Amino acid sequence: MEILEVTQVAPISNSPESTTEFRLPLTFSDIFWFKLPPVERLFFYQLDELTPACFNSVILPKLKRSLSLTLVHYLPLAGNLKWPPNEPKPIILYTPNDGVSLTVAHSDADFNILSSDGVYDAAELHPLKPDLVTSDVSASAIAMQVTLFPNKGFCIGITAHHAVLDCQTTTMFIKSWAHICKQGNEENSPLPPELTPFFDRSVVKGPDGLDMLYLNQWLASSGSDSDTSKKSLKITTSAGGGAASDLVRATFEITREDLKKLRERVLPKLPASGKEVHLSTFVLWFAYVTTCMVKARGGDGDRKVAFAFTADCRPLLNPLVSQNYFGNCNRPKFVMAKARDFLDENGFVFAVQKASGMVKDLMERWVLEGMEKILSYSLDVLKEASESNLQIITVAGSPRFGVYGTDFGWGKPHKVVIVSIEKNGAISMAESRDGSGGVEIGLTLHKHEMNNFSWLFPRCV
Repeated sequence: MEILEVTQVAPISNSPESTTEFRLPLTFSDIFWFKLPPVERLFFYQLDELTPACFNSVILPKLKRSLSLTLVHYLPLAGNLKWPPNEPKPIILYTPNDGVSLTVAHSDADFNILSSDGVYDAAELHPLKPDLVTSDVSASAIAMQVTLFPNKGFCIGITAHHAVLDCQTTTMFIKSWAHICKQGNEENSPLPPELTPFFDRSVVKGPDGLDMLYLNQWLASSGSDSDTSKKSLKITTSAGGGAASDLVRATFEITREDLKKLRERVLPKLPASGKEVHLSTFVLWFAYVTTCMVKARGGDGDRKVAFAFTADCRPLLNPLVSQNYFGNCNRPKFVMAKARDFLDENGFVFAVQKASGMVKDLMERWVLEGMEKILSYSLDVLKEASESNLQIITVAGSPRFGVYGTDFGWGKPHKVVIVSIEKNGAISMAESRDGSGGVEIGLTLHKHEMNNFSWLFPRCV
């Protein structure tokens, strides 16, 4: 890897928006993620005849200009997380001349391996992801990197501060960037309605005082107190134990036919009282992959498993919140279980019932019920995972994001990877690249666990 350039891309300077300060408060849903690690995603684009000359004269200038134009619509991403002395909580602040850090790099690594479904060392992706610029007093919202693989293609890396935006907003932003780049980089061109961000924070209403409750819990967990000088904006680099040196990555696919077979297999095994189990695509694949992961680790049947996912609350709140809402609008859902519940012959049935119950609970109750306790509980789970053999299994991404439709003008992505799953034991998910209606699953596991998982995956039911 050779770093060719590190520059700042600002919103285009001749727009009236870019010359005006923009402030955005954090909601309770943003503050929930305040100190957790950022989300890191890579988009690989295959161009077998791509030369350095073409990259430098055509692709890179188009990407830079379109990024500058896109930031006019997404000013908070050009700004930083700040904590003014007279403010009770941090804010997102854009001021004129702010911008996004963009790293340009050249790599001689094997593009075909890094963008494949096969097993390879997780650390091989690390040079392709940019780092957020953070300190005690400031934290960048996002960071970008574009890496050339000569005669193979290029990779776009985005690292997003989780207190600023969730995966829905991150995806909307990068699709907006791709749209403007592909359409020709015309100034003052409006974004289509589905890509235009909505900044009104008043639409996300939670229990009174939840934002400050979360903030105080974060300060307490990091050893801070009411002293403003100790209110650091630094974020943690790992969650749930962090990444290990022997981690490997691989991608698996669950086809529509696989999902049909899973549904047919589990139905006869459900008790008569459980025939109304919610057997959605999500429930089936999440239960199946979780069962495989617990069996792949094996070990003591009494060890704990945290079975979790994060739900998008936009379509679940009343009134509904626009899918274009900028920021975090989500909540985690946890179930604790013992490994033995997944390890026996009915492990998949158990996982389906648990996942179904979690989804139905969100659909049938107020989606924000119990949020007063969820951060302290989550921090306790992460602490326990770092000190014991507790296994955390959660989800990053969603097939509904449609990441494989992100075309900057040189074709759709060859591969999309969420690098940051190695920090928290998450499963990444996306739609199948071929548009067949299946689900693409990304995993980062210890080598021996990946070997076990690869063997179990076709035969785990």
